[in-house]
Amino acid sequence: MGLLSNRVERNEIKPGDHIYTYRAVFTYSHHGIYVGGSKVVHFRPEREANSPISEAVSDPMSSISSSCSVFPDCGFRQPGSGVTLTCLDCFLGKGSIYCFEYGVPPSVFLAKVRGGTCTTASSDLPEAVIHRAMYLLQNGFGNYDIFQNNCEDFALYCKTGLLIMDKLGVGRSGQASSAIGAPLAAILSTPLKLLMPNPIGVATVTAGMYCMSRYATDIGVRSDVIKVDVEDLSVNLGFHSDDSSEEVASSVRRITGSG
Repeated sequence: MGLLSNRVERNEIKPGDHIYTYRAVFTYSHHGIYVGGSKVVHFRPEREANSPISEAVSDPMSSISSSCSVFPDCGFRQPGSGVTLTCLDCFLGKGSIYCFEYGVPPSVFLAKVRGGTCTTASSDLPEAVIHRAMYLLQNGFGNYDIFQNNCEDFALYCKTGLLIMDKLGVGRSGQASSAIGAPLAAILSTPLKLLMPNPIGVATVTAGMYCMSRYATDIGVRSDVIKVDVEDLSVNLGFHSDDSSEEVASSVRRITGSG
């Protein structure tokens, strides 16, 4: 991985990694947690969700449960939940693999022009990450929201256990921050056109505003985030919580082929 691209090869990813792939000619990225055994747990809108803005509109995984002939459990999800287990091939479609970076210095974060590729927050151990992903596969992650609770938010929570207390603002997602930050920076920099005749200067200031707005919403620097155990997350947010920890552990062993 480098400053310009987080692209990796299949043999480089490890269980517990936060991976993503681009959709619709790099228009947006879809995120998930690689749990081993060529399986990925990720969060997407439910098929029956009646949302005006939804990844499902162009999501090539909308029919994975009936199209994958390699893994019988590919496309598994609990009724009413958007948390889904798929094989790596179906998750990627025809896209490449990119690995989300954690614990990056502020300078590197600001240098990444595109949001949704890294965070200054540190990742927890792979065992904790996989446990959260498998627990949420059984119990759900609430309602999908493109700005406050999307696939990147899901992966970020699995990796860090961090939850935003302020439900009125933007979520953990870097993509959502970019979608809001870019137009906002353009609007705020508009008056500068009257003071700065040089378009390069205006563009530089606009880019600086955009990067700073992204940085301000990163979970690694926000002050409104708290660490929440996945079991408490399920109870507090009203998810189903009938499965015991042992059942979740059994699912991990079955899917990853360990134990």
